[in-house]
Amino acid sequence: MEKREHAIGMMDSGIGGLTVLKAAKALLAEESIVFVGDNARNPYGPKTPEEVIDYSRQIARFLVEKHQVKVLAIACNTATACALPVLQDELNIPVIGVIDSGAKAAVEASRSKKIGLIATEGTVKSGRYQEEIRALSPKAQVFAQAEPDFVQLVEQNRYQTKEAKEAVKEHLAAFDKDGIDTLILGCTHFPLLTPAIQEAVGNRVRLVDAGVATAKDLAKYLKEEDLLSKNSQKVATYQLYTTGPVATFQTIADNWLGDGPFQYKHLPLTTLEEKA
Repeated sequence: MEKREHAIGMMDSGIGGLTVLKAAKALLAEESIVFVGDNARNPYGPKTPEEVIDYSRQIARFLVEKHQVKVLAIACNTATACALPVLQDELNIPVIGVIDSGAKAAVEASRSKKIGLIATEGTVKSGRYQEEIRALSPKAQVFAQAEPDFVQLVEQNRYQTKEAKEAVKEHLAAFDKDGIDTLILGCTHFPLLTPAIQEAVGNRVRLVDAGVATAKDLAKYLKEEDLLSKNSQKVATYQLYTTGPVATFQTIADNWLGDGPFQYKHLPLTTLEEKA
């Protein structure tokens, strides 16, 4: 099989990376995707960079060795912040992350260059978004806020509740005084909270979905590198692994992704740890 006919690999700390998969599926209808959500070790945000690198390395090796993926998209901001350079150095396939794409999209969207960022603790502390934004627009101001509770609202399938809406409104009230006109959803879990987030910050603030920006960059990269599938007869497949309970993962995934040929499988941590 030619390399261009191999699947795209994606990884996330949990369910949130499916927002990237959904966008990629819409843009790249003929491309098969293998996704791993590390729900059993979620959240990544409070973990040390060394732990995140170790987990990311395990998942990447599983995708490369078992599925021979042609490119790896890190659909997790925390893993991108900690592990992207490591995996780019260690793997023999291209590796892209969500932060560069999200920063670029935010700078292009913002008129005032007052940009808000909500992400995990690990992503905020890494300073990667702040660095990327200022490299693109030196005068930009970045107002960053860690929102670990938002991740759990999604992982526990509570993101559509009244409780979630009230929590989002309370947490994001701090941005009112900053005068932002753009807000980066710097965790791939957060787009599932889009209605509540938009209501909390108001319609004058444009939301930037880093996952959608990443899917667009992925499509562009595959085209430029001649890695797009050329087999029009091939039916795309979607294999979705979770290290946590499959039933919970599938419930949220079905709600977000809709109907489709999705195959759900459990991936034991022991299998990943063998890759260490």
